[in-house]
Amino acid sequence: MHLEYYLPDNVLTNIELAKEFPNWDYAGFEKKVGIISRHIVDKNETALDLAEKASMKLLETVDKSSIDFILLCTQSPDYFLPTSACILQSRLNLSKNCGALDFNLGCSGFVYGLALAKSLLLSGIASNILLVVAETYSKHLHPNDKVNRVIFGDAAAASIINKDSFSIGEFVLGTDGNGAKDLIVKNGGLKNKNEPDAKDFEYSTGNFTSDNHLYMNGLEIFNFSLNAIPELVLQTAEKNNLKMSEIDYFIFHQANAHMLNYLRMKSQIDADKFCYDLEETGNTVSATIPIALKNSFSKGLIKKGDKVMLVGFGVGLSWGATIITL
Repeated sequence: MHLEYYLPDNVLTNIELAKEFPNWDYAGFEKKVGIISRHIVDKNETALDLAEKASMKLLETVDKSSIDFILLCTQSPDYFLPTSACILQSRLNLSKNCGALDFNLGCSGFVYGLALAKSLLLSGIASNILLVVAETYSKHLHPNDKVNRVIFGDAAAASIINKDSFSIGEFVLGTDGNGAKDLIVKNGGLKNKNEPDAKDFEYSTGNFTSDNHLYMNGLEIFNFSLNAIPELVLQTAEKNNLKMSEIDYFIFHQANAHMLNYLRMKSQIDADKFCYDLEETGNTVSATIPIALKNSFSKGLIKKGDKVMLVGFGVGLSWGATIITL
């Protein structure tokens, strides 16, 4: 499996956060969300930097001259333009006969990236695709947003997708843009530019954000996930002509342990076939699934020949799933 990931050097623990917010019950929240620490970028470190470092790790074992397309998923681009994937091509010194494309998607980004990569392979447009996901959500967070600072971490993952990497099955994808308001950074784009004096507001008890920062309606995201994802799981198994019992392992987007527990039970998945992998990284958005996939393989939880369902869901609102055979 050609898959690597990179985590920033800075580690922010719950103990350190508790010092910033001494009246906050971090021990109780830690037990609920299943996150003890997360990696956070430096002030001058960006998602593109993480993408480069993850890719460089991968290229230690891959012939980079064979790469003929880059797909880069991020919601933390260095620039509106040029495309980050184009800059990544230069930094990695890849062939100029290499396509390069950014796509903006969050927690379902890796699944959508696989769908795009499979399409490029089947159409004959590309044969060796570098699929990279990189996020620095910490840069979107308000310093007094206690809940989201616990949940989110920064990371990047890079993989080579070709006919020999692993078998990619059929996809089920979905979108509900009516939920866009429930996970959003309102300012900073061309509709609403950053406001130097944007007012802070309390969106839940003791948690603050502003329109310059990320806002998440946790209850609405939780309810959306419980309503959409169990059906997505069943549809994906059916589309791939598999019974649930024939699927060896399930890797969901690692949102938080509380949500994962509910989704596992509602989807009627055995605990020993279900991945939990966020204790030391937190929710790294589009990077959670490839990180969990790499770690699960390294720990022997999955092996060559296993059928693994990958399930992404979140900001957009967006969701998608597929089954890969290792």
